[in-house]
Amino acid sequence: MMARLILMVLVCCWCTLAQAHKPSDSYLSLDVQGQTIAGQWDIALRDLDFAIGLDGNGDGELTWDEIRARHGQIAAYALQHLKIASTAGPCQLQAGQQLIDQHTDGAYNVLRFQATCPGSAAPASLDISYTLLADLDPQHKGLLKLSHDGQVQTAIFEPEHARQNLSLAAPSRLAQFGAYVQHGIWHIWIGYDHILFLLSLLLPAVLLPAAARAGIASGQQSLKAAFFDVLKVVTAFTLAHSITLSLASLSLISLPSRMVESAIAASVVLAALNNVLPLFRGKRPVAAFVFGLIHGFGFASVLRDLGLPQSALVTSLLGFNVGVEIGQLAIVAVFLPVAWLLRKTWFYRQLMTWGSLAIALVAAIWLLERLADIKLIS
Repeated sequence: MMARLILMVLVCCWCTLAQAHKPSDSYLSLDVQGQTIAGQWDIALRDLDFAIGLDGNGDGELTWDEIRARHGQIAAYALQHLKIASTAGPCQLQAGQQLIDQHTDGAYNVLRFQATCPGSAAPASLDISYTLLADLDPQHKGLLKLSHDGQVQTAIFEPEHARQNLSLAAPSRLAQFGAYVQHGIWHIWIGYDHILFLLSLLLPAVLLPAAARAGIASGQQSLKAAFFDVLKVVTAFTLAHSITLSLASLSLISLPSRMVESAIAASVVLAALNNVLPLFRGKRPVAAFVFGLIHGFGFASVLRDLGLPQSALVTSLLGFNVGVEIGQLAIVAVFLPVAWLLRKTWFYRQLMTWGSLAIALVAAIWLLERLADIKLIS
């Protein structure tokens, strides 16, 4: 009976992770030029298909003709869920050109539009209401990049924060730092591949070194020893991804996104299999560092979508990295006590083996999808 229960839990987790590799979000850019605002809104085609239906013939594949035929409906649906107002009153939004662009998680419709605000001078602030997919997906996030006179600030819209008032005055360094900390926390929590990689490396932390190397849960080590084991893995991962995140975000190194995403999926496969087969032989911190270098490029792709303000590159980059670490430590803070309490149980032995195999299977499918650019489950 217990075995069936564990199997059901693992299957449910597998299905959830497999079909939710990346939660829904969109990228909204507003460039304020006097009373006129030039806008660009990148919305995932999968979200638009879910909301208004783009697949005309129902074959499960979207073609350019099907998308182009719905341009009017796409623009109407999107702009219906975006309201912009200055202190003088509502701004009038007008749809423009529509394109297709590839993000790391698939194809996006790019809607360009223009907003004209009332009054005779540039607005001092903007009141923005964002309700895209609010009635369909409560987890959806809108990531805003607001530019004005060379200054860039960001915001995250969600159903609980659907309306925000943003000053166009130059934001303080502290405010920019805080905004990018928030972005970093959010993006580690939605990065399921990063989370699964980290958890796969942490699963053996509460076991004796010999048992961990053998991929079994027959021995346990002290909480202090487990803490330092986790500390070494997390520190190695943090140092590594901080290096490549900084280099890639500052455009000093650039790698193709498909190669990066494929390598991240491969790292999850290897980290999970290490819990069943002794691939790293007690060198999990080394593995965390080596693969962390690749994960840093994945984090950098998020910053490229958000845009780093040139006036505060270091502050924003540091804030994002701090946010990633806060999100990561929150995961560890939940994992370690639970793993410690369960370390002697039959359930943990099964989780060590079958949970790791389930993670490896999900990541293997992600790897195939990313290498072949096909959709299987994501």
